[in-house]
Amino acid sequence: MNISDIQIPLASSETSPAALNGTLAIPEGDGPFPAVVMIHEVFGVDEVMRKQIERLASAGYLVLMPDLFSRGGARKCLTATFRALTSGSGQAFNDIEAARELLLARPDSNGKIGVIGFCMGGGFALMLANRGYDAAGINYGQLPKDLDAALAGACPIIGSFGGSDKSLKGAAAKLENSLTVAGIEHDVKEYPEAGHAFMNPTMAGPWWLQPALKRAVGVKPDPEASADAWLRIEEFFGAQLK
Repeated sequence: MNISDIQIPLASSETSPAALNGTLAIPEGDGPFPAVVMIHEVFGVDEVMRKQIERLASAGYLVLMPDLFSRGGARKCLTATFRALTSGSGQAFNDIEAARELLLARPDSNGKIGVIGFCMGGGFALMLANRGYDAAGINYGQLPKDLDAALAGACPIIGSFGGSDKSLKGAAAKLENSLTVAGIEHDVKEYPEAGHAFMNPTMAGPWWLQPALKRAVGVKPDPEASADAWLRIEEFFGAQLK
């Protein structure tokens, strides 16, 4: 496997002088490979997210994670990124689209592409499910206010949530119901004992914030639930993208 930091070409309509950074993982083998845009959680492209990139690439996927905080820095971009997530438009969506276009243009891509995200990134993945993807993975991402509108014309969706996640009470059931009503192929599962960010191999974020995250929203890695969620993702994405 080859993992490297790259610069992602911006769309022709973009005039920002700042570079869009990303992390690209190319699996072993000759390809072509199914491609996946992976969207990071609120703490950016850290070692935890790099482990998630490596995990999916090891299953035979060409994975690119755009750094949504690279064009302005995390502190400046954080507010704008969440504003984009709420409104459904903005620089973050442009940056994700640039990553999608780069993957599809690569000669080692098989022309199929998915999107997957964690926490904040899971919310983006859900909003992008009807924007040119063949499958979407929603891992404890917030649901939009108008969920039915966001799901109109959506691709197949797999979602994983923690039953002990204090920030997303009832989200799994709500998403399951809306997907069923809309007739969208899906696999949504809530893990009763898991909290928020349960798929992370280790605690993310600065050490001084970790105790507060555990208390506030139940952030805690859950290896058993994570292993099951990844197996489901591999099976679901394999059916849609390979």
